[in-house]
Amino acid sequence: MKKRILAALLTLLMLAGMFTMTSCGTTKAGEANFDVPEGGYDGSEVTITFYNTMGSNLSTVLNLYIEEFNKLYPNIHVVSTQVGNYDDVRDQISTEITVGNQPNIAYCYPDHVALYNLAKAVVTLDNLIDSDVTVTRADGTTEVLGLTAEQKADFIEGYYNEGKQFGDDLMYTLPLSKSTEVLYYNKTFFDANGLSVPKTWEELEALCAQIKSIDPNSIPLGYDSEANWFITMCEQYESPYTSATGDHYLFDNETNRAFVKTFREWYQKGYLTTQTLYGAYTSGLFVSTNETKSYMSIGSSAGATHQRPAANADGSYPFEVGIATIPQVNADKAKVISQGPSLCIFQKDNPQEVIASWLFVKYLTTNVEFQAEFAMASGYVPVLKSVAENEVYADFISKADGGNYISARAAKVCLDQAHAYYTSPAFNGSSTARSQAGALITKCLTADDGGDVDAMIKKAFEDAVAECEYNS
Repeated sequence: MKKRILAALLTLLMLAGMFTMTSCGTTKAGEANFDVPEGGYDGSEVTITFYNTMGSNLSTVLNLYIEEFNKLYPNIHVVSTQVGNYDDVRDQISTEITVGNQPNIAYCYPDHVALYNLAKAVVTLDNLIDSDVTVTRADGTTEVLGLTAEQKADFIEGYYNEGKQFGDDLMYTLPLSKSTEVLYYNKTFFDANGLSVPKTWEELEALCAQIKSIDPNSIPLGYDSEANWFITMCEQYESPYTSATGDHYLFDNETNRAFVKTFREWYQKGYLTTQTLYGAYTSGLFVSTNETKSYMSIGSSAGATHQRPAANADGSYPFEVGIATIPQVNADKAKVISQGPSLCIFQKDNPQEVIASWLFVKYLTTNVEFQAEFAMASGYVPVLKSVAENEVYADFISKADGGNYISARAAKVCLDQAHAYYTSPAFNGSSTARSQAGALITKCLTADDGGDVDAMIKKAFEDAVAECEYNS
């Protein structure tokens, strides 16, 4: 309800023309791109605010690099502000936009940007990225304002492309740090029973049957995010989910109903559970010492330490955790979701604030040392390919195991599957589609089918689309 109110208010402001930047160098409502002032950054003293969700450990890393950035640009003062969780950032900024008091930079997810764009509040980055203006730093060295060809090529493609999924082919964000889903499995149990890690969903189904025969009390698989599962299956099947333009909600189709029906059959056989059905993150079932446990868990790569069992008194672990890419419809055409915060820049009356914000965003997203340190501290993975060659990060990855360095093992899998990442279309309403996709999984797995499972599933899909349209 809160998001609907914010969206309605932002829409009214845009239609009324109350949020329209008019000073030199800014983008007016309806214009396509930020116009880079001649000369780029003029050295003027500006303060830029950066809204994020960083705790103390990540803020420590960030503050070190703010100091380094200030050596290059001493007149750009960066104020880092921790604002609760990701939704808190979104809600606070949405409110501040209505009075023109939004920050300069913020952590963001695609649906956040789509909401902010109802008021044309986010700077499009294309002209900044492509700018060949030379900027002089305080130490006398220079840099090109935009991204060099080498810098563009260094971004992991799937992460970079997330910034232009809004239907107009313009760039709105740059990636800061990312996570994905991976398959955690009890390697000790797998080795002891001669089990193979599944590469496809068909293999997973057969494996679940094997595990149930070995341990009838088990629930072989826990899947944390029902929404991610639904959306990923759409991508793997190359089946419509949503569109940023035209008809937004496309997921009610035969292919999608069929895979949901299959998951219902697996659930009824006791093969799986999900976060909603389990009532908590399924990592709890995976590391459980109770009679009922799971031997596989699909969850965030950033949460690897939660998938590790508690250590024994001697420091050893009850079992070794293996990590692999999630199962696929077609192992030769892998698709895995890309998640984690990106950075967006907001419109300001003073174009120098926008330029200064861009220089800082560029610094964080293209600095190999920062990306390496931030990744190791956060459990997320860096967004640059070249970080793998950084000496400190390479040493970290070399220690990857299923125990003390489980985060390194998760990161290694993420980097190895970089070719497989995808992102979904972003528009005002995409977060509702995501919520309804997750609810669909839960409902269709558990609902009484009244003797006609196909009719029940079809009705659930129709209701989900109707709910999306109602909340748009």
